[in-house]
Amino acid sequence: MQIIIITGISGSGKSVALNALEDAGYFCVDNLPPVLLSRLVETRLEDNEDKLAVAVDSRSAASLTDLPKSVIELKNQGHAVHVLFLTADDHSLITRFSETRRSHPLSHRLPKGTSLSDDRTLVEAIREERAMMSDIQMIGQVIDTSNSNSNQLRNRVKELVEIEQSPLTLHFESFGFKFGVPLDADIIFDVRSLPNPYYDVRLRPLTGKDKPVIEFLESQADVAELLKDIRDFVEKWLPSFRRDNRSYLTVALGCTGGQHRSVYMVEQLARHFMKKEQVVTRHRELTGSR
Repeated sequence: MQIIIITGISGSGKSVALNALEDAGYFCVDNLPPVLLSRLVETRLEDNEDKLAVAVDSRSAASLTDLPKSVIELKNQGHAVHVLFLTADDHSLITRFSETRRSHPLSHRLPKGTSLSDDRTLVEAIREERAMMSDIQMIGQVIDTSNSNSNQLRNRVKELVEIEQSPLTLHFESFGFKFGVPLDADIIFDVRSLPNPYYDVRLRPLTGKDKPVIEFLESQADVAELLKDIRDFVEKWLPSFRRDNRSYLTVALGCTGGQHRSVYMVEQLARHFMKKEQVVTRHRELTGSR
């Protein structure tokens, strides 16, 4: 059975992700206590269902510690289990809760006499939830939704679950440091030391996918050298991540604005590794969300 577990921080888009899986043909259950996961799988198998998606979050605090064990047991039974952990930065979460006027699920755990509409209270709830979910984050593919709207998140989730299943999927992501470091990165490379096409007025409006920018960067010796170093590093340590039973490895490359250098490097790395690995690419600052 194909089993997708959606989990993560409240306000990061778990409902959107679950709806996307429902549209993709998965039988979906929200807010399932982890202790009931195995029984649910048995029930769906009895009904000859082969796709199941469940959302697990901090509302099931008492049984959260059972989730990693349940995932291992299901994998040992031969099921294809993938855990997607959604998160976002504090500013994005606070904005979303303010816009929806909903209280955080952990607000009731905060000190009495504190206003539930107080940002300080919300920050405390988010901090408590991050600590509570830290162990769960380690077993899943982290998806940072800070800069994603609902449509973009739906597309990302569908892309991740529709790719051909393989022992490990390489996810290369470009970003701009001026907009913050992506929370879903396992490895981050800084390529800001490379010559910047931005300072050429002809290249400024283009991206690292455009031929003039590609020709400019390929004429720079430092670019080729750094690209080789990053490629060699990933190739050397990829077997280690695979032995650790990782389903995904996210390698993020950042330049100043996320338009030229990092985009070019991601495209080149993807072209190299897709010859023998399952590869997904994303250019955070080219998604049109800003």
